Amino acid sequence: MGAEKLISLFLNQAKETSFLEWAGIVTGVAEVLLARANKVLLYPAGIISTLIYTYLFIRPSTKLYADAILNMYYFVMSVYGWILWTRKIQGTPLAITRANKKAWGTIILFCIGGWAALYLMLTSLFPMLFSWYTVSDMAALDAFISATAWVGMWLLARRKVENWLLLNLSNIVAIPVYFYKGMPFTAGLTLFLFIVAIFGYLEWERQFKQQESIA
Repeated sequence: MGAEKLISLFLNQAKETSFLEWAGIVTGVAEVLLARANKVLLYPAGIISTLIYTYLFIRPSTKLYADAILNMYYFVMSVYGWILWTRKIQGTPLAITRANKKAWGTIILFCIGGWAALYLMLTSLFPMLFSWYTVSDMAALDAFISATAWVGMWLLARRKVENWLLLNLSNIVAIPVYFYKGMPFTAGLTLFLFIVAIFGYLEWERQFKQQESIA
């Protein structure tokens, strides 16, 4: 494919991308850049983005229901994280820490359990309860994306370095799924988030070691 065709394709996709999706992309970018910088303003940006994407994912043309549930969870965790980050513990903000071996066991358990619960909801519970529900054609991947991101967001709220690893595990699976669902710019956003998360992990690791050297 030549450069002219690529540019034409890009412009056509840009025109077909709704204002709401662009708003979700911009606030999503702002959220991850603020998270990398360890700034509490990541949470208001995240709240706006999650509300937009909740709507986008439940559309009949998208049917990524677990992602919609994930974004509602993001909303709740954004409020929780905002409160937690601004609350001072013994006069100091919540510090960056690492997950220990016991915590890793919990992380793995939650990822597997979350995936199984979401998959059963998408394939069995939702069709039984809701007449409007159309079964997702990517339920297993949809559930995996959401389960790993759920745990990553919880670790972010707790200011754990490993949040970036879980979020990127979710991102690497989500990128091709969003392309397949006709949301190339959201896929591009997710790729951007994946790259930033790598630097976010390195930055938080640096800050953690700096804390340890001072303590």
